[in-house]
Amino acid sequence: AAAVYHVDEIIVFDDKLSTERPDRAYYSSRHNRDRRNEDDKSKKDNTNEQEHDQPRKRSDPHTFMARVLQYCECPQYLRRFFFPMHPDLQFAGLLSPIDAPHHVRAEESSRYREGVVLDKQGAKGSLVNCGIRGRPVEIDKVLTPGIRCTVKLDPKVYGSPGKIHGTVVSPSAPREENGTYCGYSTRLADSINAVFDECPFEGGYDLKIGTSERGDQSVDDKSFSLPSYRHALVLFGGVAGIEECVDADESMKIAGSESRKLFDQWVNICPFQGSRTIRTEEAVLISLARLSPFVARNTEKAANFVSSTAKEADVEFSDDSPSDESSDDNDDD
Repeated sequence: AAAVYHVDEIIVFDDKLSTERPDRAYYSSRHNRDRRNEDDKSKKDNTNEQEHDQPRKRSDPHTFMARVLQYCECPQYLRRFFFPMHPDLQFAGLLSPIDAPHHVRAEESSRYREGVVLDKQGAKGSLVNCGIRGRPVEIDKVLTPGIRCTVKLDPKVYGSPGKIHGTVVSPSAPREENGTYCGYSTRLADSINAVFDECPFEGGYDLKIGTSERGDQSVDDKSFSLPSYRHALVLFGGVAGIEECVDADESMKIAGSESRKLFDQWVNICPFQGSRTIRTEEAVLISLARLSPFVARNTEKAANFVSSTAKEADVEFSDDSPSDESSDDNDDD
């Protein structure tokens, strides 16, 4: 849903509502299929068996969610560099790929590619693995090995022999230049208050939308609209709603019943719901789908304003044609 509706940032925050639980094994060290080989296992020395029987501890749920989100956003050819083997990602291969434009294939002549800086240098700058088989890209700067960067390429270099040269640009450059969506960032917040206080954008979020079944307006209202904004935030609570999260956060200076004061708009996304509760993962998809037309109108207004105040050349969008990415592409996973 985040990729489909061009989300720039996902924030996973602690609602302070979970109860402390004793440590329990998240993954069992033995499986049913292991019983067939019990005789062979008995031959192992005690040290190896003790290490094998040591259970893997349960991950913090917020860290687990953030790690999975980051894994899904990362292009396949870079995952081996940034995501070593981890129990949180044991079943990540079963997740559907986001199939975003920056998940390019080796044979695609994309203008922008995500890459990892290698511990090698060319004549003018570092070499970067951008997913082009056997052809690292030499960039115009020397960067720290192991970091991720966005590289701009001339599409003509794909068909020419020899070294490939590129330019390091901001991760937001593809969207700013030609509207290409290049994934989201993931942020962890210790509380609902930290969602606002630790905003990475200068000036904070200038449009804050709270979702609640007790919202004072609905997307079905004829008068509903979104004002102009630069950075919008849509906040979702847990099963008990945003109000309970505010009550549980001791750093908040208002009561949960006054949560409306935190937002510019307090919206009931699904006013005629048939179930008692809507799960967060369901609410995210429903909300983004229903808000999307209003976001599109706002974007069109901004685009018209830019085109009327600046003379720019025609823009060629690189994400007009869909990628052929599928869940079967696990070569690099």
